[in-house]
Amino acid sequence: MNRIATFLMAATLLCLGASSCNKWLDVNENPNTATSAQAPYYQRLPWCQFYLEHTWEIPGSNAAYYTQMLASKHNQTNGAMNWDMNAANRGSNAQQWFFTGCATNLRSMYDDAMAAGAYHYAATAKLMRAFGFMEMIDLFGEIPYTDALGASAAPYYDTGDMVFQGCLDELEEAIELFGKTQADGAEPLATGDSWNGGNVDKWIKMCYLLKARWLVKLSKKQPGSYKDGKYDVDEILACLAKGPQSNSDDTVIKHVNALGSTLDFLWKESVNYSGVHSCIGQNNRHYWVSKALYDNLTDFAGNGVEDPRADKIIPWRRATRSADSPAALKWSADNKWMRSLGVDLTSSIFKDNGPAHSISFSNGKWTVTDPVNRQGDTVYVVGTVGYFGNSTDELLRFEANNDASAISGAFHLRADSPSVMASYAEACLIKAEVLFNRDGATTEAFEAYKNGIKANIEFMNGYLKIWRDQYGAPTSECPSFTDMPAADINNFLNNGIGTAADLTLGKIMTQKQILYLLTLEAWNDMRRYDYDPAVFFNFAKPYYYLNTAGLQDYLPLDKYPRRWGQASYELKYNTANLAAIGEKVPGALALPGDVWYTSKQIGTLPVWWDIAE
Repeated sequence: MNRIATFLMAATLLCLGASSCNKWLDVNENPNTATSAQAPYYQRLPWCQFYLEHTWEIPGSNAAYYTQMLASKHNQTNGAMNWDMNAANRGSNAQQWFFTGCATNLRSMYDDAMAAGAYHYAATAKLMRAFGFMEMIDLFGEIPYTDALGASAAPYYDTGDMVFQGCLDELEEAIELFGKTQADGAEPLATGDSWNGGNVDKWIKMCYLLKARWLVKLSKKQPGSYKDGKYDVDEILACLAKGPQSNSDDTVIKHVNALGSTLDFLWKESVNYSGVHSCIGQNNRHYWVSKALYDNLTDFAGNGVEDPRADKIIPWRRATRSADSPAALKWSADNKWMRSLGVDLTSSIFKDNGPAHSISFSNGKWTVTDPVNRQGDTVYVVGTVGYFGNSTDELLRFEANNDASAISGAFHLRADSPSVMASYAEACLIKAEVLFNRDGATTEAFEAYKNGIKANIEFMNGYLKIWRDQYGAPTSECPSFTDMPAADINNFLNNGIGTAADLTLGKIMTQKQILYLLTLEAWNDMRRYDYDPAVFFNFAKPYYYLNTAGLQDYLPLDKYPRRWGQASYELKYNTANLAAIGEKVPGALALPGDVWYTSKQIGTLPVWWDIAE
């Protein structure tokens, strides 16, 4: 980790020295000889926030494919979707975004802020450190923590339970620091805070939601105090009572659909865009919704009522309806927009060279150009979006300046799609899960469930109105951007999600999957409930995995994806410490192969919170 730290201190400070349109990024004193004195705590914060957001979104948008809610032919996401545990993942990216871009700045930021009495900045440093390390153990199981980011070039590893408790301790310190009054002369939090604009109350509510999010991961542990590593229902509910109480309490990162002059130093990309857009939305023409997600959105729990979010999550394209159009397709009222179908991952479609990865538009027609035997795949619309770089609005046109060749993309993938770090909707659905598991189908559990769905719908509707007003026609005419009518929302909430009497854990957790789309939490939930199809509607193992030689060498039929293998540079430079921690990791030394951390079946090894005890 120290190798990364050494690189960061020069690179990040040079980034801080670059010219920017944002006041808090203006550090123009001799950027070629940057020192820590040129990067005071309040100017470190927005850059740490930027890289932590990408730590959250880029690996999460990859890991979410294990849940079978999404389909892709992209190198990394295709492997996760097909349960190919030998495929490349974003393990190195995950560590780079956190350690290189964020974590190496946090100690100096914390120390400088404490010395200045800027307790709220010190609190953000603690929160971000806890957030990042918690994600590292979600992905890798074990990680250097106590010895990380220090003098050692080969830091020793800590066990998952030790890091988990350390993250909780740091989060609790953040809550304490946010509650203190800053000293006279300390920089106001609003100066550097790009997430909550200096609103300390929102930060505190985020802390409590994160604590609840993390504690619910202990659902496989015996009941007891979380301080002893047990499943603590009372503490989870207490945290939720202090967390977000409405959408106005959400921590949401807003982005801009514009090419900015400030670039990050890892990918040399505009910092204006969301991480999911950078990773998937702008350059991946191989993203589709799966049939499982399609069915959950269009006929949730078999109630025959379409979720109003379906039109916003499932991509659309301009098309001409004809007598030959498949009956299953949905069309806009004017028959000028066609909505995608879902890709069935339980079918042989990926074994049969589908879905088509190259579709073109010419002479008013959509045509599959590669492979030529997949002409019917025009029913699948990719989620690629328009942005200022390939478009003048939110639509992507396959043929320049021709609106007839437009596709809509999807809500989560746009350059200015919001990055949700903590939300009231999530708080409600966590509460519904916890109450249901404790008390069954009660009125209180159902109300939390319903409120969570309603909150997410209202949150999305707010952004649809922003995009409609900002871009106007033809963007606003596409069903992907139109407002969700109140009548449709009420019909779904009253008739599409069930009642208190028929509430099930499956309904709650499947709605969490929709909420957690393209995040690591979707995979975390799937692991906690052992991929149970009764808990996750329409889930099934992928056909490609079941029918491709060699994949079961890495993931036997009785196993499931549980973790990522360590990043490549850890395997190369830190093998002695990886070997040493193995005897403390349940099941590690029983893996086949010479050493546990290079075993073909490393992906089957549960992380600490995923072990029942």
